[in-house]
Amino acid sequence: MSNPLTGFQVDPGDLRFVGEGLERPECILAERDGTLWVADARGGVMRIAADGEQQLVLQKGQTTNTAQGFEDRLVMTKGSLPNGLAFDENGAILIANFGTDRLERMTRDGETEVLLDEIDGRPIGKANFVTRDRKGRLWLTVTTRMVPWTDHVKTMSHDGYIALIDDRGARIVADGLCGTNELRFDPEEEWLYVAETTARRITRFRVVRDELTNREVYGPANVGGFCDGIAFDAHGNLWTTLIMADRLVAITPSGDLLTILDLGGDPAPLAELDAAWDEGRVTPELMQATGGLVCPWMASLTFGGPDLRTVYLGSLLGKRIPFFRSPVPGQALLGW
Repeated sequence: MSNPLTGFQVDPGDLRFVGEGLERPECILAERDGTLWVADARGGVMRIAADGEQQLVLQKGQTTNTAQGFEDRLVMTKGSLPNGLAFDENGAILIANFGTDRLERMTRDGETEVLLDEIDGRPIGKANFVTRDRKGRLWLTVTTRMVPWTDHVKTMSHDGYIALIDDRGARIVADGLCGTNELRFDPEEEWLYVAETTARRITRFRVVRDELTNREVYGPANVGGFCDGIAFDAHGNLWTTLIMADRLVAITPSGDLLTILDLGGDPAPLAELDAAWDEGRVTPELMQATGGLVCPWMASLTFGGPDLRTVYLGSLLGKRIPFFRSPVPGQALLGW
């Protein structure tokens, strides 16, 4: 069976957009009826109805994020800063909060409770992403324990981890990861895939009951940039966004790397950042200089639409969400 992504590329001129005035729309959840739930840096989520109507739902009882500028909003992360999102079994929104360093649950009207803020008596660190499996267990990624978190990028520290939360409590099941970011299961939930953003690679683990084993790099040792969001399509291609390069690529089941969309800006700052990564001297200033205008700091992708062929792109610096049609549907997530 031929791969439907072979030879497929998106013309930037064919992109369409949804949403306006968004703040750090890093992660997007899609529902069958066309509703989108989008992480918002003001401390909650933006609900975008199928007709485009927007409603900002702020977390009740949380410190609203009023930070302005790159340093406060993206480096010091003051106040609530929802990052990774997932639906729980009742439709509430699970939030990996990069600002409060917690895993939280928010109802659709903003009522919020803390599910996890420490493991083994220690703060969990920079909570990045959360997902749920068919057994009702939660899997949480923590990018780093370093403060500020950008020190991790400077040092390439391998202090990220994956935690499992089940009826036995919370525990670390994979440690020593480099910039742990989004994670996804294969359809059978036999393998768990995770983006090691700062190492520029995708890693996977075999899931054996409540343990992660057989750690290995999946696809190229370097995917060509800082991989951030990941998602499978129905053919088995693993799509990933390359943040700061503003590029969308996919790893095929045979391990090849395909470029689907390139929205990069000035190539010179990106080349300087890439050289700094090779030499171990990345700084927030070099990072800040990168990115284009269409989907600046492309951070995630979500398959939606009634046939799961609409691809929505999240970003850290954008104000709206670009989307396009895919030749292959995405893998349906739990609750779809």
